[in-house]
Amino acid sequence: MMSRQTASSLILPELVEVIRSALHGVVLTGAGISAESGIPTFRDAQTGLWAKYSPEELASPQAFRRNPKLVWEWYAWRRELVAQAKPNPGHLALAELERRMPRFTLITQNVDGLHQRAGSYNVVELHGNLNRVKCFEEGDIVTSWPPGPEVPPRCPRCGGHLRPDVVWFGETLPPQALRAAFEAAQRCDLFFAIGTSGLVQPAASLPYEALRRGMPVVEINPDETPLTQSATYALAGPAGQILPELLNRLNYKNYKE
Repeated sequence: MMSRQTASSLILPELVEVIRSALHGVVLTGAGISAESGIPTFRDAQTGLWAKYSPEELASPQAFRRNPKLVWEWYAWRRELVAQAKPNPGHLALAELERRMPRFTLITQNVDGLHQRAGSYNVVELHGNLNRVKCFEEGDIVTSWPPGPEVPPRCPRCGGHLRPDVVWFGETLPPQALRAAFEAAQRCDLFFAIGTSGLVQPAASLPYEALRRGMPVVEINPDETPLTQSATYALAGPAGQILPELLNRLNYKNYKE
């Protein structure tokens, strides 16, 4: 494993050539890249009116059954935070990398949709998306419903409550997304782990799928994680600084942050 380096020296010529020659790049992103856009992490979102609640009290099927209005309003508040945020240079650089690489898969643990807003297309959402709504009873995505005062609104098909399309405590990840993530990790020739703690399973095991096959793994994170000692390249710093510099070293002349 290469040692962690400071911002001015972290982009080694060897790493640039590895990226330049990659045919299928896979990226796993976590809360760190969204935090650079001012979006609080899941647990840091317990502020103001919500400080008296723990995430477990607001992000589980049991919590929704107990008090669906409370849970819906917490997620409405979080949606407002996301709506006010903008993709940062890290998000934009990943979208540009996708345009440049022959094949590219972006796997995210985030639910804010900032990757799509930045221009990324092939995005696998492991934990869902705050901006989507589904039926609590049937699980189907719902795009519109009759206006009314009830909170949360009701499913126009079955009358059940609507809920955010995110993965709650005690729920399994979407099988199709999980399968796509592991297939990408097993077939790529370059893997990035960006802004993720490396603690939340099963996402934390994805870079090790690439390592087992001898593929290079690049970690970008200000903090050391369980992956750091195993990563091929461990780059200490925020994605919003490292990724734009990386694209500049790749001589992507038309790249604009």
